[in-house]
Amino acid sequence: MLKAALLSAGALFGLVGAVGADPQPATPNVPTVSKPAQREGYFFVGGQYVTVGGKEIATGHMYVQYHAPEQVKQPFPVVLVHGTAQTGVNCLGTPDGRPGWVNRFVECGFAVYVVDQVGRGRSCDNPEVYGPYARLSTRDLESIFTGQERFDLFPQAKLHTQWPGGPGVGGNLAFDQFYLSQVPYIASALKSEELVNPALTALLEKIGTSVVLTHSQSGVFGRAVSDPRPDLVKDYVAVEPNGPTFFDIRFKGGAEWYEKVGEARARPYGITRVPLHFEPPVSGPTDLTVVQADQPTRPDQIRCWLQAEPARQLPQLAKVPAVIVTGEASFRATMDDCTAAFLEQAGAKPDRLALADHGIKGNGHMMMLEANNLEVADAIIGWIQGKVR
Repeated sequence: MLKAALLSAGALFGLVGAVGADPQPATPNVPTVSKPAQREGYFFVGGQYVTVGGKEIATGHMYVQYHAPEQVKQPFPVVLVHGTAQTGVNCLGTPDGRPGWVNRFVECGFAVYVVDQVGRGRSCDNPEVYGPYARLSTRDLESIFTGQERFDLFPQAKLHTQWPGGPGVGGNLAFDQFYLSQVPYIASALKSEELVNPALTALLEKIGTSVVLTHSQSGVFGRAVSDPRPDLVKDYVAVEPNGPTFFDIRFKGGAEWYEKVGEARARPYGITRVPLHFEPPVSGPTDLTVVQADQPTRPDQIRCWLQAEPARQLPQLAKVPAVIVTGEASFRATMDDCTAAFLEQAGAKPDRLALADHGIKGNGHMMMLEANNLEVADAIIGWIQGKVR
């Protein structure tokens, strides 16, 4: 039996690195620059005490590491949220020792907050409370994340050129370092959403309205937090968000290079597993009628699963400026069109940042670690600054 007690925001998990407002008065229509009290540090947000097996322990908390320049020049901080089996280390540097995205954002004047998802990394695993854990194998990562050109399971795979030192497979030192950074993750994707969403909201409540940047799996968190609290998300950057819509797929190569995995909806609300605020309202996911398009939006894309018309709308998400970032050689390049189409159909049209359209070629799913990672960061920063202006 679990006995829970909520932790106060300023108690156990909010002691380190308090956030304060800039002492200068805000000019009308210009946001006050929010900055940490010191340039580097960490704290924990969210969580509660529970009693498990007669012991009182803490669960549901999330580790946050922050970095800021000597002078914070950007009006909104950036929150970086990693994907499956990863931790915030993805954004701190690269496996071959080059500067990471955090460095670039700080150089451009942003205060940056990097999390380890609840139940992972420095946020602490807890199978007694969170349930079973899973791990990715080397082949899981080699075949679609880092060395896809060797496996050719989807049409864009052969375009991959940016993994440091050649194809990202075992024996490539950058791949070996990357694989050693992988950690066990909560096997239930729904459980992860139920845990991370409140912790991420608590972080935004603590530091103020922010730009939220998610990668891969954490795309579901970005939408689920933006939906009830659009006031806390200034802009949302979805780097190759979790997808495709509604169902999972499996890559198998050849002429029929993908197939649907099972009949159960992997993301019952299209882009999340937790409910969103649809208009007209839905009482449950079965109120959303799903149809598959007869044709892909473009060659080498999957056929999208979308709402049947007339589509219910997502007015809360429509309030948050958003962009979907896609690498040329990533497996997500087969499906990000579907995520965009789902959102557009629901009135929450995102911008698109297809890196190849901006001359940034050859990137796979782990673009923040690849040889041109800072060029990718600059493209994202350009979009953010354009929206703020």
